[in-house]
Amino acid sequence: MKRNIFQKQDDSSIPEPEKSQVRNENNSGETNLNPPDHPASTDLTDVINLVNINQVYSDTSQANVVFKDFSLDIKDIKDQGQFITLMGKSGCGKSTLLRYISGLQKPTSGDVLIYGKKRTDKERIPMVFQQYTSFEWKTVLQNVALPLILKGVSKSEANEKAMEMIKVVGLDGHEEKWAKYPILSGGQLQRVAIARNLVVNPQILLMDEPFGALDTVTRKQIQVFLRSIFENAKVDPTVVFVTHSESEAVFLSSDIYILGSGPATVRHHFKIDLPEKRDDSVRYSTEFTEYVNKLGMMMEDLKNERK
Repeated sequence: MKRNIFQKQDDSSIPEPEKSQVRNENNSGETNLNPPDHPASTDLTDVINLVNINQVYSDTSQANVVFKDFSLDIKDIKDQGQFITLMGKSGCGKSTLLRYISGLQKPTSGDVLIYGKKRTDKERIPMVFQQYTSFEWKTVLQNVALPLILKGVSKSEANEKAMEMIKVVGLDGHEEKWAKYPILSGGQLQRVAIARNLVVNPQILLMDEPFGALDTVTRKQIQVFLRSIFENAKVDPTVVFVTHSESEAVFLSSDIYILGSGPATVRHHFKIDLPEKRDDSVRYSTEFTEYVNKLGMMMEDLKNERK
């Protein structure tokens, strides 16, 4: 029986958006190289809406405009999970978008909607960072159980659910170890972070270059592990992921958005039409290589542009 890792909210009480509210992403200059096979369904509320986002930093003599009237919709596709990857040059605002969605940062102006509702300060969407974020003075079990305890779940129930998640991420037998390096490897510490974020059954999971510090072999292994969690979720999850690796983006993603900068716009959006069930063999397919090469050329074009 598949574990219900991602828990989608009941949106029966959320009013259906008016058709006039649905924006065409191509208005922002996006090039859609491979249009989605699944048209947007008018009876489903979008997962995420970023609406007319502006972000200006004016700490220096010249204001730095990161976003100007930036909008992005992540649609909800019936009975289908989504793995959305954001790419672009360093400093273009990828991580900032994740911070808006998670509630860690507010834009200068604009709205962030989660399933059709403006997010509030009380809401937090879990986020996995590149840096190891486990509490070193706590065990693996204590780290994973912590979000549940903070929600008021009893210690015994929290530990029970935490152990279930520890088994899901392949850390069974390490639960009583301190969650720090070198007692645990870098890959294991990131699994602790993933388990801690998944144990509360989030509807959306944000991941900001979570595997950037890992060696190549471990990175590929944890990519396969993450895909397996995504593929085996009982309900359709939404993962929003940031990376600078073309091959990682292609292996993990259902959709890739490439952001330009100065200020940020969606320059390209295309779907990854690879098998839903993916393992290492996918990396050796012609289709995979073509996607990686195409993505690499797009990223090179961005790097060569003047800001």
